[in-house]
Amino acid sequence: MKHWIIAAALALAGAGAASADPIEGLWKTQEDDGSYAHVQIAPCGGAYCGTITRTFNSGGEYSSPNIGKQLVRNMKPAGNGRYEGRVWRPSNDKVYIGKIDLNGNSMKLAGCVAGGLICAKQTWARVR
Repeated sequence: MKHWIIAAALALAGAGAASADPIEGLWKTQEDDGSYAHVQIAPCGGAYCGTITRTFNSGGEYSSPNIGKQLVRNMKPAGNGRYEGRVWRPSNDKVYIGKIDLNGNSMKLAGCVAGGLICAKQTWARVR
């Protein structure tokens, strides 16, 4: 009985790890206005959100007031490595229509206006 419980627990743990969405993980943003961040993307409700965990500038790591804030908001899978939701740009404190194209350990993130017709883009790299 004891071995069965251990085997069941290991199977459940493995199933959880295997079912993680490819967008989940720690990502390094592209430099913007002289700074970049590490963003942890994880499930939030029925979508994915990305929270700033560390910030860096030319002097190295620094304690930004944006640590702990959501940069990626309510991203939902749209198929073929694409996600749609909202993104927040800290430098101007505006929220935009967000789009992500995920390709392995690289993602192209876009913040868009005019119904998604005009977009500013960044390329992020997976840290882990």
